[in-house]
Parts: sequence; C-alpha cells; structure tokens
Amino acid sequence: MTTSDQPHADHPHPDHDRGLEFDVATLLGRRRALGLLGGVGLAAFAGCSGTGTSNPGTTGATTGTSTGTPTSPTATGSGSTVSTEIPDETGGPFPGDGSNGVNVLDDSGIVRSDLTSSFGTSTTRAEGVPLTVNLTVTDSANGYAAMPGAAVYLWHCDRDGNYSMYSRGVEDENYLRGVQPTSDDGTATFTTIFPAAYSGRWPHIHFEVYRSTDEATSSGQIVKTSQLALPQAVCEAVYATPGYEQSVANLAGTSLSSDIVFRDDGAVHQLATVTGDVTSGYTANLTIGV
Repeated sequence: MTTSDQPHADHPHPDHDRGLEFDVATLLGRRRALGLLGGVGLAAFAGCSGTGTSNPGTTGATTGTSTGTPTSPTATGSGSTVSTEIPDETGGPFPGDGSNGVNVLDDSGIVRSDLTSSFGTSTTRAEGVPLTVNLTVTDSANGYAAMPGAAVYLWHCDRDGNYSMYSRGVEDENYLRGVQPTSDDGTATFTTIFPAAYSGRWPHIHFEVYRSTDEATSSGQIVKTSQLALPQAVCEAVYATPGYEQSVANLAGTSLSSDIVFRDDGAVHQLATVTGDVTSGYTANLTIGV
C-alpha cells in the first residue's frame, strides 16, 4: 500500500467554479503529465470547457422522480481481481475534503452508506436513477489482499451536473458525499444516484481511500485519490430517462479516449462493471489496488 502526498490543511475559500481548467492543471502535476503534454497542449485541454452544457455550478438543484424503460444494457469493466495499482487522479475542484475550502469530512453524519440526501441542516434529496457502488480495496504491498478496516470517501455530481457544497443553488447541500469503512472482504458499499455527464468530462465518480474511518474524519493522510468511470452503454440508457436530458449531448461530446483523466489508458483499471436497469437501478462494482 502506498500513500499519496496530499495534505489536508484548510485553505481560504477560493473561487470554486474552476471546472475543467482546474482539473487539467492538477492532473499535469501528476505522474502522467509528460504523456498528456506529448499529445496535446494545456490550452487545447482548457478549451474543452468552453463548449457544451451542464458545467458544474451553472444550474440549481432539481427535484422529481426519474422514470424510464424497464430494459437496459449492462456493461463489464475491470474484473473482480487486480494485479496493478489504480492510477492516482485529481480530486477535481469540488472535493469537499478541506483541500479546496469547505470540509464535509469533519461533519457528524458523514459516515453513511446512503448518500442520496443531505444531512445536518438539510434533508434535500438528490433525484435520479438509483445506483449502488461497491468499491473493493486491495493492498498492492500485500499481494493485493483485501483491506478490511480501511475507509472510502466517495463523492460525485448530481443529475444536473452540480456538486453539493460548491455549485450555484446547492452550496448549502451535502448530498452525494459519504464515508464508509471497508468490510472483511475490503468492500465499501454506497447507495446513491447515477451522476450526470457534464461538458468536457466522461461520467465518473471520485473517491479517496484512507487507512481507517478515524483517519478519514480527522483530516488524516490520504492513501489514494482516484476516479471510477462508468460504461458508455449504461450511461446512454440512463441519460435517455427524464431528468438527464442535458447529459445526452455532453456524453456524445467526449469519450474515454479523449477524457483528460482516462485518455491515457481508456480507464482500463477504473471502468466499473455495471449491472441492472433504469427502473430497478444499477450496481457498479470495481476492485482497486492501492
């Protein structure tokens, strides 16, 4: 198990709507910078955020019930076993972990499996197609054995492409964020909704891995920051349902091979295996090495 060098010191609250440009700048500081620069310049990446709709922070919260057709494809991604460490990725401009202003990790109630509603001063529910995420954590320093007792902090945008705590209209919400300990088989399970596709990014879910729940909730050291990618066929089925209309064009405008995070290897170690349908919901499974 390796530990990434990511301090959790509180910072002055900056302009949070930095979007794709911020993701690019952060990503260029990581291990894959040379590969990215070899293919295309920073200006070309930054230009991606100037088109499309549903950038994080541009719309307010939307409520309602998602419906759809009962049939839907399933898709397979990374297998249930791993033999390589998952890539380190940017946490993006909306982490909510204290590294970019607000910090939800020290709030009472953050340790929870159901992420669909805000907690604390609000109970607003994020509407969308149901999604269960099973993230199984393994230790690369121990033959990729399961890591019981670790903790996963998971967060993602809502079906409008907004991130709670940051985007306009949902600054006072904290839905779609939560921490779960890993079980005896190393799995942390979350109940949430399927995220939107916003301009310039492939549909994804952010996560941080900590050594324990105590570490996660006390600004402890992050073991791994990465992202889970969602399969195209499932995304297309979900985005055909009411409430996700703006995601259709955004998904069509990007691909795993062009996404600034997943483009170098097509998310081969980050693409979840997803089963289910739009009526009963989906289950996404991903096993990762840290």
